[in-house]
Amino acid sequence: MTMQKIKIGLIGYGGIGRVHAAAYRVIPFHYGLPADSIQIAAVATTREATARAAAEEIGCEIYSADYRELLARADIDAIDICTPNNAHHEIALAAAAKGKHIYCEKPLAMNEQEASEMAAAVQAAGLKAQLTFNFRFFPALARARQLMAEGFCGRVFSFRGRYHRSSYISADKAMSWRLQREITGGGALFDLGSHILDMLYFLLGDFASVNATLDTLIKRRPIAGGQGETAAVNVDDIALLQARLVDGTLGTVEISRMGTGATNDVVLEIFGDKGAMRFDLAEPAWLQVYDAREDDGARGFRKIETVGRYAGQRAPDWSMSPGFMRAHAECQYQFIRAIWDDTPPEPSFADGLHIQRIMAAAEASSARGGWVNVAE
Repeated sequence: MTMQKIKIGLIGYGGIGRVHAAAYRVIPFHYGLPADSIQIAAVATTREATARAAAEEIGCEIYSADYRELLARADIDAIDICTPNNAHHEIALAAAAKGKHIYCEKPLAMNEQEASEMAAAVQAAGLKAQLTFNFRFFPALARARQLMAEGFCGRVFSFRGRYHRSSYISADKAMSWRLQREITGGGALFDLGSHILDMLYFLLGDFASVNATLDTLIKRRPIAGGQGETAAVNVDDIALLQARLVDGTLGTVEISRMGTGATNDVVLEIFGDKGAMRFDLAEPAWLQVYDAREDDGARGFRKIETVGRYAGQRAPDWSMSPGFMRAHAECQYQFIRAIWDDTPPEPSFADGLHIQRIMAAAEASSARGGWVNVAE
């Protein structure tokens, strides 16, 4: 590994921007790297006051209300896009034109066309471009992928994925940018569904077709700071999918921001003729497996200890359970490693494009009814 100092321009500094900033800061501690090996050198938001405040919080001297100023700097090696979805396409194309490596929050874009143009632009420019599908980076998911590659489950009969939150169960919760299609491109399907769809894709491969129903359960919400005014919600609160993989395997996916009682309820299950496996984010240190080859008297789901087994990690000790921030840090570290090692980053923009196509097919299916092929 040839380790050059990587200077990052962070674009956007809301909640997820803070998560990314914190993750970059801890990577050197996890892997015994010099403190300045990964540095957020500049930050941009849409207003100078918020950009200045972000720079003070991060500890960088350069800030701007125009992201193009970051792209124009020769000392910025990579940019990290933490903006709402409607800005991803413009920023990514501009960054590719300036030769900057790109790390981008999910979903990749507002729609399939934008995602396709982004994937093509970084490929043509020969840049490293990675998407934030941080749930891949729990060691239990890596172990699940290894077992799938080794044929642990045998012929896969079916699969099931679920991502439920209770973010919007109250009709009194005010409108936000996440509820506006012109900013997000989609609702729960884009926000939460992109994650669970990627986890299934990571373990099982390409999707071929979907049959979906999307619904908006609370159709109007109060405007923040308004005098009793409301606005229409034009994105989905819930998405229920039947899905078929390219190998013919059938499964179901449930996505909801109306899952009363759920905080971050992420569960996936795979059932095969030789075995089965289950991952539950509530127990991130373990992968549950069932081996049908065992004697009748010994069969049953059991836990495989995966805990914090990250290759090359120096701290914390491997026996410590991983968490949300550690998965983000690992996802970002692998992006930096791809730059250092000149290797293809994963999850790539091409992976993000496939997820975008699944979501587009789900929306089309819900609108007109029936199965819709995932375009390639």
